[in-house]
Amino acid sequence: MKKVLFSVLGIIILGITLYVLSIYYVTYSKGYRAGELVKFTHKGLLFKTWEGEISQGVSEAQIFHFSVEGNEKEVIQKLQDLQGKDIKLTYKERFGTFPWLGDSKYFITDVKQTD
Repeated sequence: MKKVLFSVLGIIILGITLYVLSIYYVTYSKGYRAGELVKFTHKGLLFKTWEGEISQGVSEAQIFHFSVEGNEKEVIQKLQDLQGKDIKLTYKERFGTFPWLGDSKYFITDVKQTD
């Protein structure tokens, strides 16, 4: 009975570990988005995360929501400096996210100002 219990417990722990590692390290897609930076904030009650939006057109459906990890200091500073300007974002998309990483599955890795 103890062997079965430990086996089931081990499988559950292994499954949770693989799930957490896959969300954190596995990239679902990589890409680029361009638009006007309309919002960039440091928000949250328990976990403070960097969240932003770029407008890719005139309708609400063309708003791209993104997050920036706290260790990306250079990207955070660039986004703060480029508020209201046209930018090009390089992002990676994850399968999911955790509350301490951000609200979005899209995480910005680089930002450039466009003309």
